[in-house]
Amino acid sequence: MNDSSIKRIYAHEILDSRGNPTLLARVVLTNDIIGEASVPSGASTGTHEAYELRDGDERRYNGKGVLRAMKLVDYPIAPKLYGLDVCDQRLIDDTMIKLDGTPQKKELGANTILALSLACARAAAQLSDKPLYEYLRKAFWPNKLNWIMPVPQMNVLNGGKHAPGSVDMQEFMIIPIRASSFADALRMGAEVYHALKSLLQEKGVPVGVGDEGGFMPRLSSHREVLSMLITAIEKAGYQPGTDFVLALDPAASEFYRQNAYALSIEKKSLSSDELIDYYAAWVDEFPIKSIEDGLAEDDWDGFKNLTQRIGDQVQTVGDDLFVTNVERLQKGIDQKAANAILVKPNQIGTLTETVDVITKAQQAGFATIISHRSGETEDTFIADLAVACNAGQIKTGAPCRSERVAKYNRLLMIEQELSGMSYYSPFK
Repeated sequence: MNDSSIKRIYAHEILDSRGNPTLLARVVLTNDIIGEASVPSGASTGTHEAYELRDGDERRYNGKGVLRAMKLVDYPIAPKLYGLDVCDQRLIDDTMIKLDGTPQKKELGANTILALSLACARAAAQLSDKPLYEYLRKAFWPNKLNWIMPVPQMNVLNGGKHAPGSVDMQEFMIIPIRASSFADALRMGAEVYHALKSLLQEKGVPVGVGDEGGFMPRLSSHREVLSMLITAIEKAGYQPGTDFVLALDPAASEFYRQNAYALSIEKKSLSSDELIDYYAAWVDEFPIKSIEDGLAEDDWDGFKNLTQRIGDQVQTVGDDLFVTNVERLQKGIDQKAANAILVKPNQIGTLTETVDVITKAQQAGFATIISHRSGETEDTFIADLAVACNAGQIKTGAPCRSERVAKYNRLLMIEQELSGMSYYSPFK
């Protein structure tokens, strides 16, 4: 064995930001370098995502424990990885994929595999004595010569599964488009966030937050939510459409029932075309520049119609549509079903599969947005990944709750480390 060989692997059951168990993995090399990673979990998950392995024992954590995943790390996974070169990420990931043997990783669990995959990358970065973003760049995107800091999509008002009792649609985001740096963008977003809190307090509305740190007030309509964002931007001293634009993640699969989209807050049941009309009207009225999962995950015709209708004005982003899966992405490219993709490593289960999706999307001219999940940990891997691949955009919640802020703070540090070598690309 050499210094880059995997010597020991450990797995631990820890809690995520929702108080549910998740997996943390430690990979130890022969020279005692340690790489560590923990994995998130989604609330509104796509049915085509890779499988998340849970214990199912209702006596522990309502069946959400990950003791089975821990045991699978001990055997059969660890013996297959011992002695492998930690710098050969594709061999490591392919070994686990082959060991699982199912398309959606149902034997070992994508959460189990991903924790080990990311921990190996962290160990390799430490072995190379490079920051994680620099190691990932050299390993997967060596032809990219510049460094781009991502524009944040900040989820400041929550609905849907992230905030039960609020509106049907899941996320309402602000995007600072006139910042001079990532640090400047973060400051601007935080100022609007606090202005929004003040606005809600003035209205006598509770200011509790949802899973991703955004406020979750009970409002009368989706249009009222959008209007409130505009008011908050102005209250903070900024100009809507000039300094900030808006982004939506309706998560439409969550309110798609019996071939119709049920907006209960507005007492409406809409067809795919009628929902697209809704979005088009909002785009005309508000400075909305990104719509993620505007239709249900298998409404391919709806996505095509949405992209054809307003794709020259906004990002039409596939999340549940693509689930970070290269085959579903290729179908979307072929059918022109979207023009952007949300990338979540735990939707697919390995770093290399995530890299392959990012690369294919960028080659096809799709915008790429690296994303967190609603159930997060303090792990900041996605911040380094966004910089490494020049994604240009990141989605990691409101400037609130430590598991969200950890990613933003990591990006602040990266920008300082790259001072004079990186640039902040305005959202287009």
